[in-house]
Amino acid sequence: MQIAEAPRSSTAATPDRVNHWIGGRRVAGTSGRRGPVYNPATGAIAREVDFASIEEVDAAVAAAKAAFPAWRATSISRRAEILFRIRNLVEQRREEIAALLTAEHGKVTSDALGEVARGLENIEFACGVPHLLKGAYTEQASTGVDVYQIRQPLGVVAGITPFNFPAMVPMWMFANAIACGNTFVLKPSEKDPSAALLLAAILAQAGVPDGVFNVVQGDKVAVDRLLEHPDVTALSFVGSTPIARHIYETGTRHGKRVQALGGAKNHMIVLPDADLDMTADAAISAGYGSAGERCMAIATVVAVGSVADPLVAAIRARLPQVKVGPGTDPASEMGPLVTRQHRDKVASYLDSAAAQGGTVVADGREHPLYRDSEGFFLGVSLIDDVRPDMDCYRDEIFGPVLTVVRVETYEEALQLVNDNPYGNGTAIFTRDGGAARRYQFDVNVGMVGINVPIPVPVAYYSFGGWKGSLFGDLHMYGPEGIQFYTRAKLVTSRWPDPGTSKIDLGFPRTR
Repeated sequence: MQIAEAPRSSTAATPDRVNHWIGGRRVAGTSGRRGPVYNPATGAIAREVDFASIEEVDAAVAAAKAAFPAWRATSISRRAEILFRIRNLVEQRREEIAALLTAEHGKVTSDALGEVARGLENIEFACGVPHLLKGAYTEQASTGVDVYQIRQPLGVVAGITPFNFPAMVPMWMFANAIACGNTFVLKPSEKDPSAALLLAAILAQAGVPDGVFNVVQGDKVAVDRLLEHPDVTALSFVGSTPIARHIYETGTRHGKRVQALGGAKNHMIVLPDADLDMTADAAISAGYGSAGERCMAIATVVAVGSVADPLVAAIRARLPQVKVGPGTDPASEMGPLVTRQHRDKVASYLDSAAAQGGTVVADGREHPLYRDSEGFFLGVSLIDDVRPDMDCYRDEIFGPVLTVVRVETYEEALQLVNDNPYGNGTAIFTRDGGAARRYQFDVNVGMVGINVPIPVPVAYYSFGGWKGSLFGDLHMYGPEGIQFYTRAKLVTSRWPDPGTSKIDLGFPRTR
């Protein structure tokens, strides 16, 4: 089988354009459609990204399909060897990857390096694929009959990844996918697409065969084609809940296996006995890190009883210490938001909160960089006296706006969390081990932190929420990632002695 020839363009691939990666090489787009890629710290357009046509998506899928038979037949030990090389190259080039994240997403360097490190953990997990793909074997299940189960790859699989983690989330997906013997097509966010091309080059350098890993840049045209393409067997997605629901419903309607991670509204329950200083530090770290553009960010602090006033005061006192500035400045702790449009939408919740009865304790629009810079900056913001019917509570703001809801009892706090349509992450801060254990038992949320504000699982567990935060049966990366990217085959085997065969029309029994 020949790898489909990628579309050619009269315009060569150039550094100021972010292209596709198809069949082992960088390919300039031919659709004539492109989008701007901004430097969020300056507001300037840094480069343009090609938007794939249907034909270009088809070429990437065809390249992946053509590469699948040989890659699937590649020994597990050889695949593991290549994964180790990928791991080492990502480690060696982590600062280069992080610099791209800062340039296009805006996050500060320390945060970008942290993203690379957490992605690297998933590659390290996938390096253990010889152990992870071990099947099960039962000898003498019936007289002379053995039964064993094996796990086999699906074929061509695709990943659609968000703007907030342009390196880590692709690593969540492709590491397990290719380790299991699948071939992969990545559609990264058009807002910060360059990291995907660098990852493609790293994989090629590590020895990943042409066509095993492909990148198609683009917008809804590329997404819709991946969803309906008959040769794409499975699709992973991370993004907002409305799009996750669309991805899940459309993909499954076309017969694909789908895992679609949606939005979040993560609550941090604070009981009256909590360590006040630790809790205030944690709320600020988890609420404003990466400018709040994390699906595991703390969006709402639920202050129980008498802790509310001192906790809000402690958070407020710390806000002036948060250094907002360009991600390239070593002194910066929080950078800009990804686009001007998103920054302005986030800022609008400060107005609606005040109009709906909330108390704006800190308004990020008062920060000098919001007023005087062309970058997409918004200072840290805090809203107190929030009610569940307010826009700033109901919506996923996805920015540096922390809200505080006051309740009188643990039971009220629990009901607030369980009634919320999202179920991604939550945390409880308390010195009471019994209360913490009760909360982890009672709460209907997929990931729970106890005095840990952002409970993102380590790579050898799996990431995923409940309710409107996940569409699909399996969580992402870790053991459930291996399960998602493989399917079970059950073999029942008999090797009879000559002359012992006979006709038996009865239903097979195990005795």
